Amino acid sequence: MKGTDFDPDALRGFLDAEFGAGNMALERIGGGQSNPTYFVDHGGARMVLRKKPNGATLRGAHAVDREYRVLGALHGTDVPVPRPLLYHDDPALLGAPFYLMERVEGRVFHDGALPGLSPSERGAIYLSMAETLARLHAVRPEAVGLGDYGRPGDYFARQMRRWSGQWEASEGGPIPALDALIDWLDACRPADDGANAIAHGDFRLGNLLIHPDEPRVVAVLDWELSTLGHPLADLGFCCMPWHTAPEEYAGILGLDRTALGIPAEADFVARYGAVAGDGPPLERFHVAFALFRFAVIFVGIADRALAGTAASAEAARLGPLAARFAQRGLDVAEGRQDFPAA
Repeated sequence: MKGTDFDPDALRGFLDAEFGAGNMALERIGGGQSNPTYFVDHGGARMVLRKKPNGATLRGAHAVDREYRVLGALHGTDVPVPRPLLYHDDPALLGAPFYLMERVEGRVFHDGALPGLSPSERGAIYLSMAETLARLHAVRPEAVGLGDYGRPGDYFARQMRRWSGQWEASEGGPIPALDALIDWLDACRPADDGANAIAHGDFRLGNLLIHPDEPRVVAVLDWELSTLGHPLADLGFCCMPWHTAPEEYAGILGLDRTALGIPAEADFVARYGAVAGDGPPLERFHVAFALFRFAVIFVGIADRALAGTAASAEAARLGPLAARFAQRGLDVAEGRQDFPAA
């Protein structure tokens, strides 16, 4: 099959041995920046296969084993996730470890304006996103076997070291706004309050499945960056669209959000809080940190594009967003954007 990075016959034989003989259909899903993903129909089963890229990868990157583990832990809780089916760690079969999960039917939206929907549907989807994130953070890690899923405590200090280090290691050009944002974040980082939750790490509209007909989240996808972390890191990340423009990775800044039916950032955060319960408030730091982290992710995409190793043809287009996101973060930090955004 065109677009696969493995022999489909090898997969067919494996599935026949695991589930009994059956016809197989295979379809690559998008291009993506990370783990190759496929729809797999085998016999009467509709599944999704997600695997590491073939070849050498950075230590700790493309951790499909962690994705499979967190899906297994959360399946059966109030957090909607696909049912994990099996994990195969031997790279000899498909060139890299992979896992299979049940296919959940739904819609994926990458445009924050949710084109084609009614204002009421848009509002309901955004509030469902807030509620789903709150339900994730309400799950106690130790209660679902994830007590050792990450290092507890001092989350933002560790994250600042990690992402600042990646920026320092970049061989790309200078981004003064990113350096200034790092200085502000280092100076304004809140004291560690001990809050700890299962953090998705990339919780945004494009990583959610929306019910085929109803305006609600039916599955949270792409758990590659998940760990134990501070819940406000996820919430701040989820609030980025209010602070970025449509051409900046499908933000909603500058749109007539009232006419579109998209809730104000304050209302989104309030819905999260109503479900999550009492906790520390979202501050400028948390949104600025999210924009900083995404800026460094775009730096990595640009570096891979320059090296010719990026996973997507869109890498060259996305890479320049590093400077844009750094400036947006600095605007939030220094009060040039309303917070929370109306």
